[in-house]
Amino acid sequence: MKIAVLPGDGIGPEVTREAVRVLEALGLADLELTYADVGGAAYHRTGHPLPVETLEIARSSDAILFGAVGDPTCDNLERHLRPEQAILGLRKELGLFANLRPAKVFKGLEDASALRPEVAGAIDLLIVRELNGDVYFGEKGIRTLPDGRRQGWDMMSYAEDEVRRIAHVGFKAAQGRRGKLCSVDKANVLETSQLWRDVVCEVAADYPDIELSHMYVDNAAMQLVRSPGQFDVIVTGNLFGDILSDQASMCVGSIGLLASASLSEGTLGLYEPIHGSAPDIAGQGVANPMATVLSAAMLLRHSLGLEAQAARVEAAVAKTLADGVRGADLGGSHGTAQIGDAIVERL
Repeated sequence: MKIAVLPGDGIGPEVTREAVRVLEALGLADLELTYADVGGAAYHRTGHPLPVETLEIARSSDAILFGAVGDPTCDNLERHLRPEQAILGLRKELGLFANLRPAKVFKGLEDASALRPEVAGAIDLLIVRELNGDVYFGEKGIRTLPDGRRQGWDMMSYAEDEVRRIAHVGFKAAQGRRGKLCSVDKANVLETSQLWRDVVCEVAADYPDIELSHMYVDNAAMQLVRSPGQFDVIVTGNLFGDILSDQASMCVGSIGLLASASLSEGTLGLYEPIHGSAPDIAGQGVANPMATVLSAAMLLRHSLGLEAQAARVEAAVAKTLADGVRGADLGGSHGTAQIGDAIVERL
């Protein structure tokens, strides 16, 4: 089982180190880890955030464990050389089109949410976000209007096959959960969203066991804080999914607890915490590694087919939290390595 480990920038190496320790503690005899640079670390070494050697290591692996990218020293580079382009490049080159972001409140952490405890305690949802289309990958630029004003522009678009394949992912995910799928769009304003809604309705015919609903993105954002327990699976486009998944992370109490998986049409997947590189705390040993450890659990489940081991890792994280081992993001005082030690011990 070949795993590409791409720690990246900032706190990426610190949290990834603990996730690797957890994987190794499982005692999987045929686990092969290969490390490579990505993001700002790769740019400073090779002049590019996604070197060819890193891409080839990722392409030849069964799964990718990813830390984080983002380096303030690279902020003034041309856009195609900035660290964040590495993750976009991996998604495009490896066909990683489906992003799964679960959000669930761990027992005992209801008070950590910005929501009322009784509201937060009901959160158990999965956001399925399309990754390869939408405004992020459309044509864009800055032009000068006839009157001399500068104008930035970005093209938002989806082809029906792109919508259809992510819709299937959403419906299948709902089949494995509580049987409810909410498709989020802005069909009252955007033609792109109208096509999205039409195609999702077409795909729904293949899943008569799933209860399908539709919601405009502004209402969805409101409902996530008003009544998040109503959601089971949300399927949405790249831009809306980016925003809603980060909002969901704060509804559960901390961005340091949320994992994600970016999947291809095969078994290859990239697994990463949804938080960024947090350069302000990098190297201090205080970052919470739980989101990365939970991402490793998703790696075990989705790419390696090791459900029992994935469940063990998730249970160890839940027990660690229940025992009061918490990082600064949750009002605790445990450091990165201490949290890793606690998870491995309970594993």
